[in-house]
Amino acid sequence: MTERAQTAPGRRTLLGAAVLGTAALGLSGTAHAATAGTTRGGGHGSYRDLPVPTVIGHRGASGYRPEHTLGSYQLALDMGAHIVEQDLVPTKDGHLVCRHENDITGTTDVAEHPEFANRKATKQVDGVSLTGWFTEDFTLAELKTLRAKERIPGTRQENTLYDGRWEIPTFEEVLRWADEQGRKRGKPVWLYVETKHPSYFRGLGLGLEEPLARLLRRHGRHRADSPLILQSFEPSSVQRLSKLVATPRVVLLSGPKERPWDFVEAGDPRTVADLVKPAGLKWIASFAQGIGPTLDLVIPKDAAGRLTTPTTLVADAHARGLILHPYTLRNENSFLPADFRRGTDPNAYGDAFGALRAYFEAGIDGVFSDNPDTALLAAADFAKD
Repeated sequence: MTERAQTAPGRRTLLGAAVLGTAALGLSGTAHAATAGTTRGGGHGSYRDLPVPTVIGHRGASGYRPEHTLGSYQLALDMGAHIVEQDLVPTKDGHLVCRHENDITGTTDVAEHPEFANRKATKQVDGVSLTGWFTEDFTLAELKTLRAKERIPGTRQENTLYDGRWEIPTFEEVLRWADEQGRKRGKPVWLYVETKHPSYFRGLGLGLEEPLARLLRRHGRHRADSPLILQSFEPSSVQRLSKLVATPRVVLLSGPKERPWDFVEAGDPRTVADLVKPAGLKWIASFAQGIGPTLDLVIPKDAAGRLTTPTTLVADAHARGLILHPYTLRNENSFLPADFRRGTDPNAYGDAFGALRAYFEAGIDGVFSDNPDTALLAAADFAKD
């Protein structure tokens, strides 16, 4: 038994609780998911028909499996996540693959491949200097020789058990997987798809939006009622996508003082603080259906890291017809607000249920979670009140 297993039993306890909770109701994870929260509208296919609060499997079920692997996606779906998320970056030969970043140093075994030693490079990506290996320097065939591994092994030691088990999936492979799972389950599998660093890649001649739109059309996910939501931290990428497909779209929002990178390149002085004001939200609503703010934009923290009073963002966004899917709720103490941490081990589980309730009470429409089972149980509890 590892030291962490001795000091942090909460992880497996919560996972077991999720399984027990669904079993006690006599429901599968997928069926249980439908009971969590209320449902908007009466039709099928619209993003407004998703259960509220919507539980989005962040990079799959990345609290339990290495992120952006078919294993992580499958577990999130099996747990009952309403949507499963993918982040997209391109290969040298123009294929879209699922990685949170184009820097694959920490999420693959590329450093163990001597044949790729000379691919290590230092690059400026959105103004940040990074040294490592990057997807845009590899063909798809070369990337397929690599294997995925846990990104934060110090925090998620158990996940390292799965290092090397899965390869990097292409987005087309994920679309086929979703189609197959949808046929098996008798209902569509929802996906949440982000374009990563779109201005950077467009500058390299590897624009993301056009190949993404082609894949969406090929798999029938290009319509307004398609079971897929597009997202990006760069509003111009969302605008570009809005001209290519009718698929629902969300603008991601980071810290209030930050500027989207496309704004930096275009000389647009607006910050996220400007975009969350009524005028900024009205502008976003002209080409998107929602926003994905950091949780701190919904409920700020004080100097000690404790939650304070919710902002007006939820009401302001709803007034302009926008849904809110904030990011990211994780179970470990190190990721939780200070008032929901338990004990002194940063890698142990804290009171994730309490934190989720606080955010749900603020009126959000859904949440990205590394631990979909926990979020689903919290959503079910919230729906009972």
